[in-house]
Amino acid sequence: MRNLNIVSLLLLVILVSQTSVFSWKKEEFRNCHQTPFCKRARSRNPGDCSLFADQVSISDGDLTAKLFSKNKTHEDPVNPLILSLSVYQDGIMRLKIDEDPTSNPPKTRFQVPDVVLPDFLSKKLHLQRLKTETIDGDAGLSSIVYLTDDYEAVLRHDPLEVYVRFKGSNSRVLSLNSNGLFDFEQLRVKNEDEDWEERFRSHTDTRPYGPQSISFDVSFYDSDFVYGIPEHATSFALRPTRGPNVEESEPYRLFNLDVFEYIHDSPFGLYGSIPFMISHGKSGKTSGFFWLNAAEMQIDVMGDGWNAESGISLPSKQKRIDTLWMSEAGIVDTFFFVGPSPKEVVRQYTSVTGLPSMPQLFATAYHQCRWNYRDEEDVEQVDAKFDEHDIPYDVLWLDIEHTDGKRYFTWDKVLFPHPEEMQKKLAAKGRHMVTIVDPHIKRDESFWLHKEATQKGHYVKDASGKDYDGWCWPGSSSYPDMVNPEIRTWWGDKFSYDNYVGSTPSLYIWNDMNEPSVFNGPEVTMPRDALHLGDFEHRELHNVYGYYFHMATADGLVKRENGRDRPFVLSRAFFAGSQRYGAVWTGDNSADWDQLRVSVPMILTLGLTGISFSGADVGGFFGNPDTELLVRWYQLGAYYPFFRAHAHHDTKRREPWLFGERNTELIREAIHVRYMLLPYFYTLFREANTTGIPVVRPLWMEFPSDEATFKNDEAFMVGNAIFVQGIYTERAKHSSVYLPGKEYWYDMRTGTAVKGGITHKLEVSEESIPAFQRAGTIIPRKDRFRRSSTQMVNDPYTLVVALNSSQAAEGELYVDDGKSFDFLQGSSIHRRFVFSKGQLTSVNMAPTSSGKSQFSSDCIIERIILLGYVGGSKSVSIEPVNQKAEIEFGPLRLKGGKGPSVVTIRKPGVRISEDWTVKIL
Repeated sequence: MRNLNIVSLLLLVILVSQTSVFSWKKEEFRNCHQTPFCKRARSRNPGDCSLFADQVSISDGDLTAKLFSKNKTHEDPVNPLILSLSVYQDGIMRLKIDEDPTSNPPKTRFQVPDVVLPDFLSKKLHLQRLKTETIDGDAGLSSIVYLTDDYEAVLRHDPLEVYVRFKGSNSRVLSLNSNGLFDFEQLRVKNEDEDWEERFRSHTDTRPYGPQSISFDVSFYDSDFVYGIPEHATSFALRPTRGPNVEESEPYRLFNLDVFEYIHDSPFGLYGSIPFMISHGKSGKTSGFFWLNAAEMQIDVMGDGWNAESGISLPSKQKRIDTLWMSEAGIVDTFFFVGPSPKEVVRQYTSVTGLPSMPQLFATAYHQCRWNYRDEEDVEQVDAKFDEHDIPYDVLWLDIEHTDGKRYFTWDKVLFPHPEEMQKKLAAKGRHMVTIVDPHIKRDESFWLHKEATQKGHYVKDASGKDYDGWCWPGSSSYPDMVNPEIRTWWGDKFSYDNYVGSTPSLYIWNDMNEPSVFNGPEVTMPRDALHLGDFEHRELHNVYGYYFHMATADGLVKRENGRDRPFVLSRAFFAGSQRYGAVWTGDNSADWDQLRVSVPMILTLGLTGISFSGADVGGFFGNPDTELLVRWYQLGAYYPFFRAHAHHDTKRREPWLFGERNTELIREAIHVRYMLLPYFYTLFREANTTGIPVVRPLWMEFPSDEATFKNDEAFMVGNAIFVQGIYTERAKHSSVYLPGKEYWYDMRTGTAVKGGITHKLEVSEESIPAFQRAGTIIPRKDRFRRSSTQMVNDPYTLVVALNSSQAAEGELYVDDGKSFDFLQGSSIHRRFVFSKGQLTSVNMAPTSSGKSQFSSDCIIERIILLGYVGGSKSVSIEPVNQKAEIEFGPLRLKGGKGPSVVTIRKPGVRISEDWTVKIL
């Protein structure tokens, strides 16, 4: 037995070392041609769908129908399908199509639970009636129901089509099955001569229920580009994958996988999946489509003229983008979002899947991570070096090597003998620690967690019904069935201080490998015929496993603190709704310039699809970045919503002080930029938490009619006020920067005004990347640098007022205790600042507190900077205190930066929590 364990261990070491040394192996993963359901769907022709709608009526507030096939062959449904169309507030339509349960299918299809918010379901509009009409000379009827005062939902009976149109016209917004590509493989009993098994490399998928895929086309009207459907390392605007003049391409794959050293500019699916697509175009209008389905999905974006030879007459001549959606299993459960603005589409989507959680303040600051900090002495030295070099940071991370033999919830007793004392030393400086907890549990009879999971029957089962046994970091491992709410509760309990011995209130969690990753599994993941709660196969819910694991961990941290404090959990795998449970990052990137470049569209896409709190590993996880790349990555990463440096254990150490004094200075300055802007970032996180609008957003979200922004994914907006563009090439001397809009922009280092609406060729220095404040905005800052964000809490604020051509500007500041859930009862400060007609006014925006605790702050504003001010006054009056303050010229930033002095109101002394007016005399 001992020899067998040694052999198994050697095999694992060889497997892991091969995976680590060599980059991504394309042949280890299936392409569409090797994926039968994808191959079948792609082979279908426009007009192949023979379904028509009958027995159309209003039932229980929904429009319902049965779908029958005209051609009952072995390829077409024999039994009718059930269609239901529901309407919800804010212009959201839900379309579901499933098998008829009265036809006794061999099993129930999986419907994804715990993603759609219960609050959303309560917003259903109960339809009372439908009207029928003949549209555009159709032989048959169409049924129309109310969606909003401006939009209608239409069910075309024959041929089957569902779409949203503007009321009173046939101008469309979104449609399904306009090209007749809908296909629904019904579950059935296997014939004796059929072989349903599928084989890939050395793995066999038993497929006991046979083919059960679904595919259909979706069209976006008056659109020029589509975006979304993460996660892929590719351009922000999704390029066509099929059609004339389109290079033969794979569809965009959605299948959560552990991909080492993924390549950039590829439609290959990575660690997470969100089947949500947004369209935008020259009309300035935006729409969205979401398919709630957790099985593997493949999505084609069709190029112009892709169906030119089909011979079918399309029902609309509007400009559109066609897409083809293909899934291995599940049901049709889709949501249509009419917008019409970009921000409204995001609001509509997050009203279904949930708003981003509000992070603790520390989590929005800088994180230092490595696989691995060796021991407690290493941790102490790294922490001390940050102080020695005057570089702030908030969180130190420990990877898998801190555990006792890769057993999670444990500590290596030799390397980390005093974990509580270690965490308390960090906490004394306002700092925190994060440890890793992955879903694979070491199959070791002496490990209490494995024994308990086995005894309680909490593991995912293999196709034969035994506990599934796969290989991961600990060797032989099993995986809790996170689909089961009871098991999620059990898992959450493991984060209590009694169970997680050595943890303290300043310890938070990192979920990695939760796709789930299985080193010896097909495509490095769990077999599709593994079994979960209710005997649902893993194929039906693969993409949601990591989401449930993230959920259970976050709920466990909330429970640990008896519901008082907000959790922080970083997850690699994600699904629609993951934004409710914490942050995600873009996974195992590499230290090269292309990966720096592609981090921007990846983060923009995540934000657009609900996940605002995201970032990429600064410096690249694999490889050793040259010094210039590392500095440029810090300069860009300082504007990521989630700002963390991380590195593989085979790389050279790369803490900020290891690259010479000048580079330490540049990295320090980049991190200082983040800490200076923390009040602005925290305000934006609250905006995301209440509206769904992402912290980092595409240029066209703020400038929806500016065509020059539609494909630009080198630049982005932080909130509505800051424009950022990275430097993506080495030894760059100039950068071509397009600043949208008609107003001026102010250089954030110098205060220099630059005209909007044109492309500028800007000189590039090593000190910074292009970053500008938009005229007409006000940004709150904190200019004093401490060891951590926690130690900055009582520091004074600076307001940077960037005046537009009307000498006006506005902005907001949100402050709470940075930790608890009391803000949900109104315990916060939320101010709106408005500068107009020579005076700056602070107005309360916070609701009246309904809780026992009121949040208060004695913080004052110590400087008000006026960019673009054209007056010549020397003083201001402050009301209601009837005081005066002086106007003088001062530095834009207290540390660093060069350029002209700027108009500054020094020491106005007004409190952030009070109403006041500063009037220029």
